[in-house]
Amino acid sequence: MDSKLDLLLRSFTFYISSILSIIRYFLTSFSRFKQIPSAFTVSDACISLYFRLLGLSPVSIHVDDETTLHFWATAGRGGRDRKPDDERPNLVMIHGKCGDSRWQFMYQVGHLSRRFDLYIPDLLFFGKSYTTRKERSEAFQAKCLAEGLRKLGVDKFSIYGISYGGYVGYHLAHMSPDRVEKVVLMSTGVGCNDDQKDEMVAQLGRDPKELLVPRTSDDLRELMYKSVYKSNYMKLIPDSFLQDYLNDTLLIWGNKDYVFPMNLAYQLQRHLGSKARVAIVKDAGHAVNMDAPDQVNRLIISFILG
Repeated sequence: MDSKLDLLLRSFTFYISSILSIIRYFLTSFSRFKQIPSAFTVSDACISLYFRLLGLSPVSIHVDDETTLHFWATAGRGGRDRKPDDERPNLVMIHGKCGDSRWQFMYQVGHLSRRFDLYIPDLLFFGKSYTTRKERSEAFQAKCLAEGLRKLGVDKFSIYGISYGGYVGYHLAHMSPDRVEKVVLMSTGVGCNDDQKDEMVAQLGRDPKELLVPRTSDDLRELMYKSVYKSNYMKLIPDSFLQDYLNDTLLIWGNKDYVFPMNLAYQLQRHLGSKARVAIVKDAGHAVNMDAPDQVNRLIISFILG
């Protein structure tokens, strides 16, 4: 019954936000004598309004003089504003490549925002986050994210990372083991060796970074086809890193993942040993959160909240 009410609320909220957003953009367009906004522009605005209606607010954090991180965060519930008796845990949701965080998590924020205080960053070079520094590594992404969360007053938190976001999440756990409580990884290539990377390239028929950061509409169609069933090259992360710096870890994988095959989930589990367990979602591809959002939400909530 609870899931049905949540679905009804989520649908009602989204439709209302869509109508209000469309009206606002049409009025704005006509009043300024501009052309009617594109379908993408309207959809993008609807998603932003949907996030706001769920209690999330956009905030930009200046990590340093050259770097700015944009977040969607639970409004008024940062670490400095938290009441002593407030026991809602913090969940940091780290997106993968292709698009910003809103588009990748839009099927999950409605459910998860009821149980967690959410902090959803746009990683650098995605959405509204940017830097003029030359660093481009996942470690740099994690370093900036750790500092951004600190400035938001977020001390303890769990991590939920998708694909490329899984790499960033691992480095974040490595840098802040005293702050990270639990880790959820989904469809990520952490721990792949060089032979496995070469095999994945052969199966994809092209360089993964060209697929995961599409530049043309054809590239985007191919990415969606391979990701949704109904990586960029990363250096091998040592076993010692995986074993020593992670707390309890849940690995979520789709059994139809054509980007990072399912066997990688079990390989990573072997690296982590007793600290990890695997949850396989049937009839789901690389984008498990889009193929089966309700099941993923239930897995995250039950794992983090125990």
